[in-house]
Amino acid sequence: MHRSLQVACRRHLVLGSRPASAAFTKLMITNIIFQMPLSTREATRMPRSLSRSSNFSDDAASHPSVPRPRGRPKVMSDTTQAEHIRGTARALFIEQGYGGTTMSHVAARCKISKRTLYRHFPGKTELLAAVIDLHRTSMLALPGDYDELPLTEALEKIFLIDIDAEADAERTAFLKLAMVESVRDPQVGELMHRLGADRSRMLLAEWLDAQQQKGRLQVDDTSSAAGILMDMIFGAVVTKTGNGPEWPGADARRLYLRRCIHIFVHGVG
Repeated sequence: MHRSLQVACRRHLVLGSRPASAAFTKLMITNIIFQMPLSTREATRMPRSLSRSSNFSDDAASHPSVPRPRGRPKVMSDTTQAEHIRGTARALFIEQGYGGTTMSHVAARCKISKRTLYRHFPGKTELLAAVIDLHRTSMLALPGDYDELPLTEALEKIFLIDIDAEADAERTAFLKLAMVESVRDPQVGELMHRLGADRSRMLLAEWLDAQQQKGRLQVDDTSSAAGILMDMIFGAVVTKTGNGPEWPGADARRLYLRRCIHIFVHGVG
């Protein structure tokens, strides 16, 4: 031990009966260690890994950690996300018009990246096509299985006679949009007609043909019959001028639609 340290220790033991202070004890230990030969000093040093492990154990004991959930956070499936994008785009088209809506607007409203948006829909035309298909199902519930229902009741289900007010307002708004945008952009009009009206007429004609084969209906041309019935029903859904429904209330319009279907099925004789 260094001579000055020995003198300090003897002086402290002779002059003071009180226990050594923490600072003084630390000083003595430090000096003792540094006066040791290097080999002895290394032997007395606590391994760094053990020291860290001990400190970590103390912290863990005093601050228990909350177990982290295993795996990645759940995200919506591709199908669910695509449906969400379609619905959001439809709302934006109604609010801002098709021409006034960009893919950036859709991505921002959906809170997704444009890369994710383009993964589902490569372009704005493809997105519009998906929105038209969504609108078509709000106008005509086909394909579907209605064989267990009477013919008039089946057609009421197919044409969604009892649609709720909110959904009815949305499809009426999109019908107005389709009429306006078709005039502005012939390509949009062609897409609306091909994927909307033509597709609906084809599906309805196929269903009518199946009913005729089962003996539930007699018509000479199911395609023409489908077009006539669609004109009767959709003419009552929204006015030809696009200024809104021509009805005092929803009940009056539903009654009219049911009469249209009754006349189609049973005739006027």
